Amino acid sequence: QVRLMESGGGSVQAGGSLRLSCASTTLTLNMFDVGWFRQAPGKEREGVATNGHDGSIMYADSVKGRFTISKDYAKNTLYLQMNNLKPEDTAIYYCAAGWSGGTFRPREYNYWGQGTQVTVSS
Repeated sequence: QVRLMESGGGSVQAGGSLRLSCASTTLTLNMFDVGWFRQAPGKEREGVATNGHDGSIMYADSVKGRFTISKDYAKNTLYLQMNNLKPEDTAIYYCAAGWSGGTFRPREYNYWGQGTQVTVSS
């Protein structure tokens, strides 16, 4: 069974920071296009940051300059460093892997984690 496991979510005040992690025991993440998505209540799932297997990186405009996506090949783990968090960043954050070309289209990703909640209070 393919598994992606997110961790690192929590509750912070606006301006704070969190680092999300996504590890896999079944996928070698550097062989896939990987990304972070989020879904707020009543909203569609949206792309936050992607890291293509070719090393290309893309960020949503709303998080540019605040979020950083990275991979630790040795630990087979994907990270999302989130700084200067805002209340509008509140959502469930998911990591995903697939052969998407690094796009923000969720349907292009084959494997998903269960999600981790991030709550930012004003």
